[in-house]
This record gives sequence, C-alpha cells and structure tokens, in this order.
Amino acid sequence: MSAVEGTVIPRPNRPAGRGPIARLWGWAKNPWARARFLWVVALGYVAWTLLPVAIAVIFSFNDGRSLSAWQGFSTRWYVGDVNSVWQNTELRSALAHTFLLSGLVMAISVPIGTAFAIALSRWRGRPAKAANFFVLFAFVTPELALAIALFLFFTNLFDAVGLGTGAQVLGLSVFELAYPVIIVRARLLSLGRQYEEAAMDLGASAVRALVRVTLPLLAPAILASFAIVFASTVDNFIITRQLSIDASTQTIAIKIYSSARTGPLPSLNALASITLVSSTIAIALAAGFYRRLSRGSRDSRPVVLPPGV
Repeated sequence: MSAVEGTVIPRPNRPAGRGPIARLWGWAKNPWARARFLWVVALGYVAWTLLPVAIAVIFSFNDGRSLSAWQGFSTRWYVGDVNSVWQNTELRSALAHTFLLSGLVMAISVPIGTAFAIALSRWRGRPAKAANFFVLFAFVTPELALAIALFLFFTNLFDAVGLGTGAQVLGLSVFELAYPVIIVRARLLSLGRQYEEAAMDLGASAVRALVRVTLPLLAPAILASFAIVFASTVDNFIITRQLSIDASTQTIAIKIYSSARTGPLPSLNALASITLVSSTIAIALAAGFYRRLSRGSRDSRPVVLPPGV
C-alpha cells in the first residue's frame, strides 16, 4: 500500500454534544439536509412584510384621528364619519373606479391572453417566437417607460380615445395581457395534448375537443389569471396615474398617494384595508378553486371525457 493510498483525510472537528452550536455546525456542513433554521427566516420575512400592513389595518378602526395613538375601536372611517370611505364622495368614486377598471381589464385581457396562449402552444416557427417575444416585451418593459409610451400614443397618435377611462382600460389590458399568457401556457405544457387528441380520436371535432376538453382542464389557470389580473390592476399606480385626466378617473392607489402627502386621515387606512381584503379574497378564491379543479391532475387520475365528445 502506497503512502497516498494509506493517507486518511482528516475531517473537520465538530463541537461535541447536541446543543445549539453543534446543531448549527451540522447544518452549516450540509444546509440541504433539513430546514432546521429556515422557519426563522420565513417568520422574519412574514413579520417584516406584514407588520406595516397590519398597523394600517388596525388604525383604520381607530376611533380618533391619530395615526399613531390608539383611541378606541370604531368603524367611523368606513361608514360613520363625514370623511369615511362610504360618505366621502372622492373616496367612494376612487373605490368604484378601481373596481370598474379591474372588471373591464379582466374581461379583456384574460380571454385574449388565454386564446393567445393556446395559439402560441400550437404555432411553430419564427413567427411564433416573435409573437411570444412581443407579448412578454410589454411585461418586462419598465412600467414607467410603458406608461409614458401609452400617454404619448393616446395624446398624439390615437387621440380618438383620449386620456381617461378608455385609455386606462386599453393601457392596463396591454400590460396585464402577459399574466394569462404565461399562466395558461404553463398549464398547457403540464397537460400536454393527449387529452385533446384522445377526444378527437373518439370522433370530436377540433373545436369541440377544445371547448369540451381543453378549456375545462385550463379552468384552474384561467381562474388564477383572473385573480392575479384583478390584484395587479387594483394596485397599479404608474399607468393609471399617467393616463388619468381628472378626479373621476383616479383610482385608490392614486387617491392614497395624493392624500397621504397633504393631510392623511384614518379613512385612507380604511380605503387601503378594503383594497387589501378584496385582493386577498380574490387570491384565496382562485387558490381554492385551483386546488379543487387541479386535484384530478395531481392525483394522476384518468380524465373522464364529457358525454357527446
């Protein structure tokens, strides 16, 4: 036996015992073995991100006007006070305009994005790659640059629409279109074409197989697209601000931004809380439906084709 073969590579000394230092040393040697400390990082991240939001929600129920001292529980900033969300005309208009924009943008961007995703999954060649690039180009472009481009477009080249609600809907639809394209395409890639081809082998036409087989299988991704587009539109500030024309076209984000610098009231916290709750409900419903509708594909159970296919 040579000297090289008989050489024993010394292992690094490790602290003896089962104390915290020994466990930390063992994790440092193999951090992928078990996530012993990642829960601390996760809790710290959640606390860091949710603490300001929780403070805003709590002080939306403050009985006084203070934004830093608790003066008792009250819902006056939601419905009771003259400056509450319900009674203040400007706040109520911003809330209604936000939900109007969200509904119109969802109605435009999600069906078009779904159809575009299906087309891209079956379109081959360079034109398909170019089309995919242009869809994602609006998504990766800095939002400020896109907002300025849309502003110049609607004021110089397409002034038949003009600034206001119409321009906001069209501009946001262009920006949000990438969400359903990405989500639905990912679902299509995971499903493959075997279900649709099986339906056509059983005698269904291409259109009937698409409507009766493919679209139901895509329902979880479509619902997720609706929720994400809704939440993203509610939170959007740059494009809606750039394309707004007066107070009637201001959304919640614009109203909070402009009012917070002049004279913030707890009603702004109430307005932000309503936005938070509505977005959370939308995401939770979409997640619930997604889990329920995609349970069959996760369990790898056979898909039962509907009658008549």
